[in-house]
Amino acid sequence: MGDDGTVASTASKGRQTARDMVLSMLVILLGVGVVYLFIPHDDSLDPVRPITYDMELVTARRAAPYPIAAPVGLPETWRATSVRYRGQSDQGAVWHLGFMDPDNEYAAVEQSDGEPERFVGEVTRGAEPTGRTRTVGGREWERYEGPTYDALVLKEAEVTTVVTGTAPLDSLARLAAALSTGEGTGKG
Repeated sequence: MGDDGTVASTASKGRQTARDMVLSMLVILLGVGVVYLFIPHDDSLDPVRPITYDMELVTARRAAPYPIAAPVGLPETWRATSVRYRGQSDQGAVWHLGFMDPDNEYAAVEQSDGEPERFVGEVTRGAEPTGRTRTVGGREWERYEGPTYDALVLKEAEVTTVVTGTAPLDSLARLAAALSTGEGTGKG
């Protein structure tokens, strides 16, 4: 029985394969590090991308079976971030317009002609009525509080309007006070 060297050769190849793999990983990590250093990035930039919503507002106002509300006269520090109108959904005709307030807190206008309690529960992520109200623009809005969002809710015969989000109550009230169903948008 002689030794033909195949065992030693296999062990040697195993060490070479592992070493080659480690060297390849080091080269890749070095390349990634160089790319990271030379590609400009600024962590101080605002990640929020403001949008315009004029066209969506005009379209929704023409299509909706109720008066669509949007803010008029909010300062530029309020940035619109999302907008959509769905003429048919399980919540009825639904309007959404989301903002970041000056303190980078989220606030949204939500409207629907669907079943009010179900709609409010969905858009406020489970907020509950507090039994208190807040007068905004001469109207009594119901206050809701929840683990994720708080809200001001205005239930009318043809539409439920909800101003909700992570923003503090004063910011939600400011957004609610700026709402108009007229033709102007104020910004967007």
